[in-house]
Amino acid sequence: SAGLELSINNHAADFPLSARPGSSVSLSCLVHNSSQAENLLWYRGDGQVGLKDGNKVNISHICIHPVNESDDGVTFTCKLARDKSVQVSVTLDVEFPPQLSGEETLQVEEEKDITLTCNSKSNPQARTTWYKDNNNLMLQLGRHELRQTSEVFQLSIRKVQKSDNGTYTCVAESSLGKGTKDFHLIIEEKKPVFPKEAVIAAAVVVAITVFFGILARKDKLFKV
Repeated sequence: SAGLELSINNHAADFPLSARPGSSVSLSCLVHNSSQAENLLWYRGDGQVGLKDGNKVNISHICIHPVNESDDGVTFTCKLARDKSVQVSVTLDVEFPPQLSGEETLQVEEEKDITLTCNSKSNPQARTTWYKDNNNLMLQLGRHELRQTSEVFQLSIRKVQKSDNGTYTCVAESSLGKGTKDFHLIIEEKKPVFPKEAVIAAAVVVAITVFFGILARKDKLFKV
């Protein structure tokens, strides 16, 4: 395989390829400097792509249709069958507007902590903001905390109050568009908590009263 070289769509080195959801992408792998018939293999990530017999020798084509968001960042690699070190790759760069998801209705008791999780997928990465009842959310130091990764935007509220009740909106904006997701936060009244000691003491009093009541009745029975 010395001197052999592969190219995808005339690229002899690894390269990115931009695409949009719903479109088709055609990839052609070609063997260069070959003096004999060479079989080719295609891989999607680590998984091998099935090819028909007439689509394996010296030149091979694959088509991705339709392209979707899950193809973003996926690498397609063409390899020489008898020497897999001879290879070339293309990585799909699928651009799409923000797509948001998350648990829409959350209920929490007063004085408890709560986290609203907005799952945000987009390419390019979007700028994300939280609103409350269609107004800018006023963050309070020590009570509100924001955490963000490439795909998750969280709002945590410590010791929720009745005033935290309402609709929180996660808004993600990129150059391709805007996505919104509403989260309805319902604050429930704090349930009264009975001290364990008081409950145990009451149970003991009841038990003793019942015990002596039985004894008293037993004495009366013996007298009869």
